[in-house]
Amino acid sequence: MAKTLFDKLWTDHEVAVLEDNVSLLYIDRIFLHERTGSIALESLASDDRVVRNPEKVFCTMDHIVDTHTGRTDETLVPGGKQFIQSTRAASKAAGIKLFDITDPWQGIAHVISPELGIVQPGCTLICPDSHTCSQGALGALAWGVGSSEAEHAMATNTLVVKRPNTMRVNFTGKLPSGLTAKDLILHLISKYGAAGGSGCAIEFAGEVVENLSIEARLTLCNMAVEFSAFTGLIAPDQKTIEYLQGKQYAPTGDKWLEANKYWATLSTDAGAVFDKEITIICDDLSPVVTWGTSPQHACGVTDNVPSIPFTVDANEKASYARAYQYMDLHAEQLIESLSIDAAFIGSCTNSRISDLREAAGILKGRKVAEGVNAICVPGSKEVKRMAEKEGLDKIFIDAGFEWREPGCSMCFFAGGENFGFRKRVISSTNRNFEGRQGPETRSHLASPITVAASAITGKITDPRKFL
Repeated sequence: MAKTLFDKLWTDHEVAVLEDNVSLLYIDRIFLHERTGSIALESLASDDRVVRNPEKVFCTMDHIVDTHTGRTDETLVPGGKQFIQSTRAASKAAGIKLFDITDPWQGIAHVISPELGIVQPGCTLICPDSHTCSQGALGALAWGVGSSEAEHAMATNTLVVKRPNTMRVNFTGKLPSGLTAKDLILHLISKYGAAGGSGCAIEFAGEVVENLSIEARLTLCNMAVEFSAFTGLIAPDQKTIEYLQGKQYAPTGDKWLEANKYWATLSTDAGAVFDKEITIICDDLSPVVTWGTSPQHACGVTDNVPSIPFTVDANEKASYARAYQYMDLHAEQLIESLSIDAAFIGSCTNSRISDLREAAGILKGRKVAEGVNAICVPGSKEVKRMAEKEGLDKIFIDAGFEWREPGCSMCFFAGGENFGFRKRVISSTNRNFEGRQGPETRSHLASPITVAASAITGKITDPRKFL
């Protein structure tokens, strides 16, 4: 029987079938961070259990750690210092690899895992973070879990998982100039709704996806969870192999050749059937920006704020009305008329070197508009090193951006640093919920180049004007 990529990954890791659509899966890699890692590790130790395979477990400081130059364990997040120090102690006691604040490879989990070759095609990887689905871009089965599930997996290298349905999203045609992977995923969510992929393992396919770089594929898969998917994944190809070759945790020698043979089998067979299939023709798409308080509240950057559709139910109408009120907008208002208070480039969605290169291309020789608080946070120390070697940091700083240390930073507000009460922010992040980036902060999601263009003009701006 013809199999999907997901079918193959599931079958290869199925230890036992427990009941209909529920299996015990083998877990190859476990990634932790300081917000939840210390909880899982300390709970494991308190139950007198040990990490079964410490060499398969990794942890980083990313969520709570400060991103200002000269940072220490001190952080604005209430209790943050305790989380950081507890994670450090628990990681050492468990014998797992910790990418601490001073580690040269520290960074956001979903950035450094691919960067170091920890995630590989055909493996299963979990992390107590919903955006773990990013790593499916390399042909892995990767998804977010709770801290108790991470604890169980550390002790047993297994996890009980309900099998999701399958979906394939085909992006066909040609990607127009000024469009990025971020625009593709925002367009998909706006068209089919934030629940459009509910409970599905989604394979992204089509010639547009095949032509994307690995880093762009990571962005695409990153926001599968905003489509309510179990995970997102992309079949590995020659780009994947070239990306992984020579990386710190990638196989070498005969094991590399053996891995390559296995990875070559990881694609959906001709004739394989998905539970649902969607096709997006990309030829005429425009850059996308969100206007409301859900990733599905999105439209073309040159469009007007949409009116409430006649086809939606009462709950959805109330959601639209609430979004208008919270964002201080009204239907038919021109998106490009909206002045911004801040611009943010960073997060596990768009903080990789290609993102910074593209944004710097817009910013070079230009200045951030007066009154705009502009911040760039590289996704890892390696990204920061590469950017500084290329002089990208100077372009950002000369334009008026703050240049920070790696971390999640102001992707989310956890009682620490924020953009301010009711400030309007254009952001390369993944969530625009109420209060996501500060108290009643109004967040507009967009690609890094749209953020850069908007920072220059002081209002939401079509990046194609600067290309």
